[in-house]
Amino acid sequence: MKITPRIFRFGINLWPPFLFSGIHMTHLAQDWRKVQVELRLRPWNRNYVGTQYGGNLFSMTDPMWMLMILHSVPRGYRVWDKAAEIEFIKPGRSTVRAEFVLTDEILDELLQAAANGQKVLRWFETDILDADGDVVARVRKQIYLRKKPAPLLPP
Repeated sequence: MKITPRIFRFGINLWPPFLFSGIHMTHLAQDWRKVQVELRLRPWNRNYVGTQYGGNLFSMTDPMWMLMILHSVPRGYRVWDKAAEIEFIKPGRSTVRAEFVLTDEILDELLQAAANGQKVLRWFETDILDADGDVVARVRKQIYLRKKPAPLLPP
């Protein structure tokens, strides 16, 4: 049984790393191909100088690409987060948002590259924006995709 996007969104918003950090998934498309998350600036999630804590900025983006791809490829593929980077551009002094969109072109590219069982490593970049639309941080995630080998049948 696969989990529905609605139930998943409800659950991830109650997941302690999101709940206690103030991270909230505001939208998850029915086809798992578009996600929107936000992080409100609250007294309990500010850093020492009163701005968005960098760990929370990264956390709000961490699982999204992997989850979108995992739920968009056919059964029989391994999908993992392989590497990540974050670049802090300016202090986050308000609610910040990030949006992730997995297009048909990207999905087709991934599936074609993995069709013969090769591992595929692809970088995805996401900007975290403040209330004015300015970039607060840029996150890069490298996703691993590989078709699982066919099970060996006994002779």
